[in-house]
Amino acid sequence: MVSKLLFLADTHLPKRARRLPEQVWDAVAAADVVFHAGDWVTAELLDELEQRSRRLIGVYGNNDGDDLRSRLPEIAAATVEGVRFAMIHETGAAKGREERCEARFPNVDVLVFGHSHIPWDTTSPGGLRLLNPGSPTDRRRQPVCTYMTATADGGRLVDVKLVPVDKAAGRTDG
Repeated sequence: MVSKLLFLADTHLPKRARRLPEQVWDAVAAADVVFHAGDWVTAELLDELEQRSRRLIGVYGNNDGDDLRSRLPEIAAATVEGVRFAMIHETGAAKGREERCEARFPNVDVLVFGHSHIPWDTTSPGGLRLLNPGSPTDRRRQPVCTYMTATADGGRLVDVKLVPVDKAAGRTDG
């Protein structure tokens, strides 16, 4: 089996945007599994993603209140097509991240995280793949808003892509 994956983080709705761009909703519709690495801000997006996703895996972030924390874990783990995933919102400073995360998540193939709004795709010396999709709604100091897609196939993560949100599609101010 093959599963199409979508990675999101730091959506900050409705503080940074009123809604997700249609481009992101199209990616949700195309995905078999949607991962959200926290900072939803309100439960309405969680509700909508639960309704519109075939399978949703999420964690809470530092900007998420009690309503989201009561429904989501701090750390999530899932195996998709033989690929072992863990997800957490924050991993700490960029310096030493790979080694720190490899020690903390020893039985994982891929660690998905958020918090920084900075896209990240590296592999630790021991083979742990670390992915941060950036943010589809709040680019901060990045050139564009982003999310990631990938495919899980036979125990391998392939076709990992950082996808820029089209500026026209990304307008959420009306």
